Amino acid sequence: MNPFGGGSLFRWMAFIFGLMLVWNIFALRPTPTTISLPYSTFLDQVQAGNVERVELNDQRVEGVLKRPVAAGAGATISGGSPFGATPSEATDFTSTIPGVGDLELLPLLRAQGVEIVASVEERSLLWSMVLTFGPVLLFVGFFVYMMRQQNRGQQGVFSFGQSRAKLNSGGDRPTVTFAEVAGSEEAKRELTEVVDFLKNPERYQQLGAKIPRGVLLVGPPGTGKTLLAKAVAGEAGVPFFSTSASEFVELFVGVGASRVRDLFDQARRNGPAIVFIDELDAIGRQRGTGMGGGNDEREQTLNQILVEMDGFETSVMPVIIIAATNRPDVLDPALLRPGRFDRQVTVGLPDVRGREAILRVHMRGKPVAKDVDASIVARQTPGFAGADLANLVNEAALHAARHSARMIGVQHFGEALDKIVLGTERPVLMNEHERKVIAYHEAGHALVSSLLPESDPVNKVTIIPRGRALGVTEYLPEGDRFNYSRQYLRTQLATLFGGRAAEQVAIGEITTGAENDLQRATQLARRMVGRWGMSEEMGLLFASEGVESPFLGREMAGPRDHSEATAARLDEAVRKLLEERMATAIGLLTKNRGILDRLAQALLDHETIDRQQVEAIIRGEDLPPPPVGGTPIPSTQVERVNPIAMPKPGIAVV
Repeated sequence: MNPFGGGSLFRWMAFIFGLMLVWNIFALRPTPTTISLPYSTFLDQVQAGNVERVELNDQRVEGVLKRPVAAGAGATISGGSPFGATPSEATDFTSTIPGVGDLELLPLLRAQGVEIVASVEERSLLWSMVLTFGPVLLFVGFFVYMMRQQNRGQQGVFSFGQSRAKLNSGGDRPTVTFAEVAGSEEAKRELTEVVDFLKNPERYQQLGAKIPRGVLLVGPPGTGKTLLAKAVAGEAGVPFFSTSASEFVELFVGVGASRVRDLFDQARRNGPAIVFIDELDAIGRQRGTGMGGGNDEREQTLNQILVEMDGFETSVMPVIIIAATNRPDVLDPALLRPGRFDRQVTVGLPDVRGREAILRVHMRGKPVAKDVDASIVARQTPGFAGADLANLVNEAALHAARHSARMIGVQHFGEALDKIVLGTERPVLMNEHERKVIAYHEAGHALVSSLLPESDPVNKVTIIPRGRALGVTEYLPEGDRFNYSRQYLRTQLATLFGGRAAEQVAIGEITTGAENDLQRATQLARRMVGRWGMSEEMGLLFASEGVESPFLGREMAGPRDHSEATAARLDEAVRKLLEERMATAIGLLTKNRGILDRLAQALLDHETIDRQQVEAIIRGEDLPPPPVGGTPIPSTQVERVNPIAMPKPGIAVV
């Protein structure tokens, strides 16, 4: 360990700089101008009556002349300001009496009437000791400091394998309770039994019951898994150890296992206790699946966790392990078996009632206007996790502060929702032809969706660029969907093709604006044909080309479970389904060309139209003229795609 590393180096540099500064201050300060006279010249000045006062100290003579004497003939001048020129003459002088002495000096001084002062140089005992032993003490102190730094470095090496988990006990114990956790009622009911066991273990032990050793919280990111673990510790009132799985893994093999042993030893000494391990998949991945057969350090750490949770020796003190992950599909089977993680508590995305409760928790203590209804905001945010809702409330507060408002109103929530889902408005200079293409594209999405059954209502259509999109069509579902019918999915496919079909019908040319629509439609059609058995050509055959993450909602490449011939049939069935839905969209827009033109013109005039305006145009009603300056009509109702379920095309972008 470097003794001069980190803060020590800074302190030493500051100390040295301070010494140099003090030295320069004393060295550069002005000193009296003094002339050094040879002894013979000093006697000549005495005999000439030019000496006013002398101070005799052993062989040294210091005094003051009546008239200045110039330098020369062995006399030198010193002192004065370091920034100015040295004077050529001076009245203060110094000289040295010869070692053999001069018996005639004192009579001569008395004869010339010179004031004589005699002094003896006395050095204090303390100053003598400092000058004698000071350097030795400085050297010994520096040596002791170096040794202490070296010992501290060695102690750091020996503590390398100690657990870095943070212990929260006494006053530091989490104060979060289940009352402050909203939107996870099922998970709270599961964890209530764990809390009851920690509070009243005798009731269960008398009946021979054993509390689960481990509870695994699984769910998408941001759903409150860590908050639930804190609530368990806060309700039970026991010591709470919190750490991340990545803190166990180091460069050196064996360090992770040592830290696991140390963590469980501390937990048993403080038992009953709760150990919370966040992101368990960092060390809990299935063994032997890495490059070259696996990672030795990670697998040794996992083996030590398995032994500590349910090995040869069982702990007397109850230590409950609560772990969290959003990738339960990659965990090692030995970690999930009974006796280790007996229970898996799914912490999913909240429903509309859960979102309302979460919003009320985050609105608590904030100046929210009375016209803000949490139930309406909850209905506008399907698919939002708890962290998303907290971010929504914070963004609304930021918008309110930006507008110098005293209360957080409905318009601020609307602006925050648009920013989170769609991105910030960005000015893009477009010519009239490009604006017309985008207007027809978005009008096509809105019209096809409005004309087909089982479609989510159109909530807002805009051609104002936001984020990476040049135009947006938004939908507001009537409620949370957990299952999708074939007719609903076919409607979604036709709606996705509405933009491309409108370009083809009204403009007579297709553009690159439908890239995102084509990508999402192809993915949806491939799932309908290969996963959900919604194609007559493929029947009930399940033909997937990847493994889908249960919570992240995306596929990862995997081995193909069907032949090349089946893959060709699947591709043909997907292409046929897409072409059929494209033809449906073109037919609807061709038949209702007049409505399509009016929708596009309304977008060119207003830039943003809401649900009521879209319905009025479809009924054949005329819209009032746009406001002065072209200010778009505000709208706060937006729809968020559910990341767990099938990627529902709720937002169509150009």
